Amino acid sequence: MMSASSVLDALYRLSRTRANYWLESVLDAALGVALLGAGLAREHDSLRVALLVLSGLTLYSFMEYVFHRWVFHGALQTMARGHASHHTNPRGYDSLPFFLPALVLSCVIGVGVMLAPAAEVWLVASGIAFGYVAYGVAHFMIHHRRFRNAVLRRWAARHHIHHHHPGRNFGVTTPLWDALLATSYVPRRSTSAASARSASDTSTR
Repeated sequence: MMSASSVLDALYRLSRTRANYWLESVLDAALGVALLGAGLAREHDSLRVALLVLSGLTLYSFMEYVFHRWVFHGALQTMARGHASHHTNPRGYDSLPFFLPALVLSCVIGVGVMLAPAAEVWLVASGIAFGYVAYGVAHFMIHHRRFRNAVLRRWAARHHIHHHHPGRNFGVTTPLWDALLATSYVPRRSTSAASARSASDTSTR
């Protein structure tokens, strides 16, 4: 019988493979489609559907921030170990074991349907699943492509900065929570320039 440490080591090795990386995206996308389909079968108000899915996407973006800041850069060594590997080799395929996000979301859905209408839970959960898929694809593109579009370059640069300043820019898909929780990276030269301008304004008064 395998020990707990052996199981964790096996999962760690699995989580670094290319097959695991993309199988995770496929599984979560399929779960998102299934949840959206189930929700649409019961909820026919298109505006309500859109708001529920958007709520799920927004909730996912906050979960992304929380996990990145306090779990992947936190004290839980199993998670921190895998994320540290990603910081060492950003072009690698480090991710969670392919089945884990879908399993956790399924458990959350199981609890959710006991507290709220099933259709609402399914639609919000589909937004979470799609958000996680978007994160996986976006994160891969950031580290494997050079964007020509200026907006996309700035968006990708935010995450590259995180690799040089691990205590800043935790959001990958969106800078929203970094802005709200004051963890956005601010270049020193910008701060110095602002201070210089402030001093100049004061001296001319």
